[in-house]
Amino acid sequence: MAQPDNLYDAFDMIGIKEDLENIIYDISPTQTPFMTACGRTKIKQVLHEWQTDVLGAAVATNHVIEGDDATTDAQVATVRVSNRANISDKVILVSGTSRAVDSAGRGEELDYLIAKNGKELKRDMESLLTSNNASVTGSASVARELGGIESWITSNESRGAGGSDGGFSSGNTVAATDGTQRAFTEAQLKEVIRECFESGAEPDTVMLGSFNKQVFSTFTGNATRQNDSKSEKLFAAIDIYKSDFGTLKVVPNRFSRSRTALVLDFEYLKVGFLRSFQTAKLAKTGDSDRVQLLAEYTLVVGNQAAEGAVADLTTS
Repeated sequence: MAQPDNLYDAFDMIGIKEDLENIIYDISPTQTPFMTACGRTKIKQVLHEWQTDVLGAAVATNHVIEGDDATTDAQVATVRVSNRANISDKVILVSGTSRAVDSAGRGEELDYLIAKNGKELKRDMESLLTSNNASVTGSASVARELGGIESWITSNESRGAGGSDGGFSSGNTVAATDGTQRAFTEAQLKEVIRECFESGAEPDTVMLGSFNKQVFSTFTGNATRQNDSKSEKLFAAIDIYKSDFGTLKVVPNRFSRSRTALVLDFEYLKVGFLRSFQTAKLAKTGDSDRVQLLAEYTLVVGNQAAEGAVADLTTS
């Protein structure tokens, strides 16, 4: 069929008002479970240091002759470790006109962008704190970088073929070497939890990406699922894992490396702030406003032997 002759339709009209909703839909994830679970501490230098120690091995042959002269035991000094204060920022430049016009879905444009960039900054920090990034001393031309949690772990880990530990050495952490990826299994997880126990750790959290969270929920050791007869719902996910050495929460993280399942004891993890989250107006050079959002911080790993990692996992 065709339109009648001389029909005046909506395509011919001039001056039709826009039908624009006064809301902006954004489902970008903003949860930062690692940073949220970490403790907070104040640091006072760009190099933050602390000490670790370990008891000597238990000796089952500690037999002393009655009345014998005492024999002096060798003593081992503490270990001094450190991490670098990392500066992360977001900078916004908005014209005066942009701030003056009437915008849909938000109020003043600069305020909206400050709120948006603040969320982005937290996501960046979460990604760096949970990374395999090696720490960098920095200089006048090179940015300081903090060592992410994966670069610290050397005592309790399971790695694919060719993978190797990083660790703290000569004032900085070294990134672990990625190995051949393999499927995530319950045996790998149980082995790392056992190693944590042998080290004296009591991990409370397994943190992993979305794909391996679903793999985790299929482990045969957790095949029994709750069944809520009233709501007729079957709960197939596992959010609590009861191991031979304690109960752990299972937390998916969108920003940690999806190839690694972290086994964490948050009692020994802190984010140290030299400068906490702050917003500063930068110098005005014209008809625009420039704002910097900034944080200067580091990751404090009280003792790396409290943490563990199942590394080199497949992600699809």
